Amino acid sequence: MSSGLADRHWDVIVIGTGMGGGTVGRALAEKGLSVLFVEKGRKGHRAEQTALDANLSDRVARKIRGFWPDPIEGQINGGRISFYPPLGAGVGGSSVYYAAALERPEPHDLDHSPERPHPAGGWPVRYAAFHPYLEAAERIYHICGSADPLSSVPADNLRPPPDLPPGDAALMAQMQRIGLHPYRLHTAVRYLEGCLDCLGVKCPRNCKMDGRSAGVEPALATGRAALLERCEVTALRGEPGRITHVEALLDGNPVTLRGDVVVLAAGGFGSPQLLLDSAAEHWPQGCANESGLVGRNLMFHVNEMFALWPDRSARNFAPSRAIGLRDLYYTEGKRFGMVQAMGLNASYGDILHHLRMLLARTGLDRIRPLRQLARFPAGIAARILGDAKIFVGLMEDIGYPENRILPPDGSGTLRFEYRFSDELLARRKAFRKAIRRSFRGQRKMFLSFQPELNFGHPCGTLRFGEDPATSVLNPDCRAHGIGNLYVTDSSFMPSSMGVNPSLTIAANALRVADRIAEARNEH
Repeated sequence: MSSGLADRHWDVIVIGTGMGGGTVGRALAEKGLSVLFVEKGRKGHRAEQTALDANLSDRVARKIRGFWPDPIEGQINGGRISFYPPLGAGVGGSSVYYAAALERPEPHDLDHSPERPHPAGGWPVRYAAFHPYLEAAERIYHICGSADPLSSVPADNLRPPPDLPPGDAALMAQMQRIGLHPYRLHTAVRYLEGCLDCLGVKCPRNCKMDGRSAGVEPALATGRAALLERCEVTALRGEPGRITHVEALLDGNPVTLRGDVVVLAAGGFGSPQLLLDSAAEHWPQGCANESGLVGRNLMFHVNEMFALWPDRSARNFAPSRAIGLRDLYYTEGKRFGMVQAMGLNASYGDILHHLRMLLARTGLDRIRPLRQLARFPAGIAARILGDAKIFVGLMEDIGYPENRILPPDGSGTLRFEYRFSDELLARRKAFRKAIRRSFRGQRKMFLSFQPELNFGHPCGTLRFGEDPATSVLNPDCRAHGIGNLYVTDSSFMPSSMGVNPSLTIAANALRVADRIAEARNEH
């Protein structure tokens, strides 16, 4: 079956099956185009319920579970780290493990105005043009939640969420009493009967909506799409102005894939790496890299985790991911971001996992005694924190050319370098001060001391724009100078925004699907 798929000529080849790849492939298949999904990882067993494990280091075991198989190497402020990123490598990509928070961006996330200047000068496509696609993505992903009381944009597509547990209801009331404006987080969960609330783990049914359940599977059901799993794309090949074929390894064997259009959706790390790996005589710096910007302007989010103790009446309730607020989204002229529940209690197990994740990101987890010794501070912290709930402030990052995916060195290892700008450090300090002020009178404690990058949100490495000299993609997310190469993952974004990028990725994928179909009709 796989060899037959590789021999066909397709209307569209989609590389990657996460939020961007799954969504664009579904939209194109439903428009009548033949679509081949190419996924480096495995399809897996549909009924499995697996969570990402940063401590699992066996490559084969990671591949079987759909985890990113290899550690990546980073240089952060000159210091070197090696760690397993919280990313997926199977059908659905990282989205099958996400906590399904699909929040809309604010208009000022995309638009520039004198009142709210945009750090990138604004996106080349304004919020008003994105809005119908955001609404369409909310419908496809079955978003439920409540309207943000501070938003000026109607949220007409939200489905009613399940009733709040008594403890969370009391916590929301507690926030309202101190003048905050909490609302029910927007989540991509259908809450079918017997819902297991698979936030952070693979959903064994199609209850949680992700790149697999809302993208790839509906596309396959049309009969016009097919999936090549265990197929790792190694290079894009072609001629000036056009991709002619895709080189890949299918179960380790070389294959050549051909299609009229290629959509790259391998993620903020993977997509620029593939373009750099595709250097050729007519693409000496890499495919689509005449500007020299492929891989540059790498962004994440900066996590500000803090513990919040509920009133005594609200204690002893299970963790959930039900509460969000945007009171600090844009404050005193500064771009911060939303605050949301992380779905964690301050339990010993959760704290130990977090400490070991920190060790993994510094490379110290290789020292086995340190992994064991982490049990002691975790136990002490759990005793101190007790009934606290864990929240995170998701602070917007800003792209700088020096923050980038590094060119290939022949090792096959994905490498990046990142330096905290003075602007970011000053804004982070102001964000922490604003959180303290907003929760004044409440028992709280920050859990992060140094800036903590959210490595699950890499973006910006193939930014779109009008000018080929300052961007990699045009406003349709087609590569400048290459007529049949599009990008639909987080790498297109010129700014990281103050929310999780998933809904915006899905909305942009729907928009790009329309552009691909329109271009096809014109010819």
